[in-house]
Amino acid sequence: MNNHECDVLVIGSGPGGYVAAIRASQLGLNAICVEKGDIGGVCLNIGCIPTKALLKSAEYMHFLSHAADFGFGIENINIDYPKVIERSRKVAGQMSRGVQSLFKKYKVNTVIGHGKIVSKNTVEVSDPSGKVSDTIKAKHIIIATGARPRIFQGIEVDRKKIITSTEALLGTTMPKSIIVMGAGAIGVEFAYFFNAFGAKVTIVEYMDRILPIEDAEISKELERHFRKSGIELKTKNMVKSAVAKGDGVEVTVEKDGKTEVLTADMALNAIGIQANIENIGLEGVGVHTEKGFIKVDKFCKTNVDGIFAIGDVAGAPWLAHKASAEAVALAEYLAGHGGEGIDYNNIPGCTYCNPQVASVGLTEEKAKAEGYDVKIGKFPFTASGKAHGIGEAKGFVKLVFDAKYGELLGAHMIGPDVTEMIAEMGLARSLGATAATIFKTIHAHPTLSEAVMEAAAQAYGEAVNI
Repeated sequence: MNNHECDVLVIGSGPGGYVAAIRASQLGLNAICVEKGDIGGVCLNIGCIPTKALLKSAEYMHFLSHAADFGFGIENINIDYPKVIERSRKVAGQMSRGVQSLFKKYKVNTVIGHGKIVSKNTVEVSDPSGKVSDTIKAKHIIIATGARPRIFQGIEVDRKKIITSTEALLGTTMPKSIIVMGAGAIGVEFAYFFNAFGAKVTIVEYMDRILPIEDAEISKELERHFRKSGIELKTKNMVKSAVAKGDGVEVTVEKDGKTEVLTADMALNAIGIQANIENIGLEGVGVHTEKGFIKVDKFCKTNVDGIFAIGDVAGAPWLAHKASAEAVALAEYLAGHGGEGIDYNNIPGCTYCNPQVASVGLTEEKAKAEGYDVKIGKFPFTASGKAHGIGEAKGFVKLVFDAKYGELLGAHMIGPDVTEMIAEMGLARSLGATAATIFKTIHAHPTLSEAVMEAAAQAYGEAVNI
């Protein structure tokens, strides 16, 4: 039995956990991180990072299919799909090793095993056999155990024919057809990926549009491009069941009281996530949960003194950068640096399909619902010289302003590299920027980001390129 003591104990090493441990150590606190799997958690190993590696391969497939437009005569493309997966795994491994190096650099002690809170200041760590190998006493405990794909009754996930995002990342065989259940970011990204490699893709979504949390015009534009690429969209459809049958799957859906059975080689369950809260000792110490997630305040405090929770396990939005932001804010709070907590109204969201989608702040609909009189500025990438130059003149930038003061309330983008462009809008909102601030700021030409300047100007009738 190994015994340890520390100032901050973090359970989980994902983008919330490892960042919390490192930042705490940087601020002079003795930090230990407990991890039962691969260092880096879901995001680095079977989530954000390897997914983006796969989507880059899909982007190249998209280019190769339009290579003639750029003057290249490329025929008989040989696709080594296992190598596509292999590259993704190499990227994930490299990033995981990078976090281990950071732990060493900043003197964060790592304890491998399953962490369970046994008192508000004590965690026991067990090896795979269930034997307790380590006991850790800490002044502060941070739960950063993340989440996993949610499994619904009737959807018989066997991880062979009916899979989750994990199997989609690891599988070395491309299906000829696949049904994607759920049209949030995960479902949409994988739908684009499979479609790019030639699979027949059907998306089933319960809401009336794909990416239902995005601005309605953004969803409509993405739907147009997806249909153009051959993806079938079945919105307002509820999945009643999904079962493996013979060499494929049968997915039963219901719309307006009528059922339909869809068939394909495989089905991907991308209908939400659930927090990893089981068997970590919450009940024993009385930590409250709400709708399956740990309940916290704006400082990530639970109801139990000295116990905190960050990232996916603490609820929406389920984003890696939200977890990291909470981690930094919490570590600084524990080190006595104060702070005002996280501004949850200014967290960007990104979907890495093609065209890409990115947003921050209020949608037009939500702004009006909150009582704002709004001005809307839009600029299409069809009017962007840079977008035409790179062969991606599709989508638009939409900005939502408060008509009274000109304050930027929200930014919504669909088009090339908008996931890189959205940071400017987050910064603008954090500084209280107005439309005039944005369109009077000189943007380099030719760049995609000029669309932001032009959209702001268009809201006030001052755009010159549209």
